[in-house]
Amino acid sequence: MRTTTVRCARGVRRRAARVRGRWRSAADSGMTTAEYAVGTVAACGFGAVLYKVVTSDAVASALQRMVEKALDAGF
Repeated sequence: MRTTTVRCARGVRRRAARVRGRWRSAADSGMTTAEYAVGTVAACGFGAVLYKVVTSDAVASALQRMVEKALDAGF
C-alpha cells in the first residue's frame, strides 16, 4: 500500500511541476513584449533628441566647418 501511495504522490508532483512550468512561461511571455515596447519608445525618444541636436544651428555649422576643412586639406 505504501509503494502505491509513494508512486501516486510522485505522479502528482510531476504533474504539478509541469503545470507550474506552463504558468511561468505563459506569465513571462507578456513581459518580453512589454520590454520590447519600452525599448522601442526609448529608442524613438533618443532618436528625436539626437535629430534635434544634430539639426541645431550650432552643430550644423560645426559639422559644415569640419567637412570644409577636410575637403580643403592638401595631399
